[in-house]
Amino acid sequence: MVDWILVLAGGAVGAPVRYLIGTAAKARLRWTYPWGTLSANLGACLLLGLFVEAGTGGTLDASGQALLSTGFCGALSTWSTFSYELLTLAGGRKSIEAAGYLLVSVVLGLTASFAGAGIARALW
Repeated sequence: MVDWILVLAGGAVGAPVRYLIGTAAKARLRWTYPWGTLSANLGACLLLGLFVEAGTGGTLDASGQALLSTGFCGALSTWSTFSYELLTLAGGRKSIEAAGYLLVSVVLGLTASFAGAGIARALW
């Protein structure tokens, strides 16, 4: 029962962080490209790789996983917004930008996850 409270607490922090990243990117870059979502998702991938590897190595227990991996990273990343923005780019006849967004998100997201795991292994 405690784990769902930890997930809720992590999500209560992760969601506003995602929102702030998105609004900061939109205010500074003023491009239609979804830099805020990309940044939030890549950051979440990096942290998730780190947290999961820390849990696998015994450094982060199940409660820490609930708080940080499931709660915080789950709220920081956003599949639905990514999908919506991808469809918006493709529907707006920006198919090359949409394809680039998809490719960059997947490749860099996986790279960030592996990098986070590597950082955790190096630290612990």
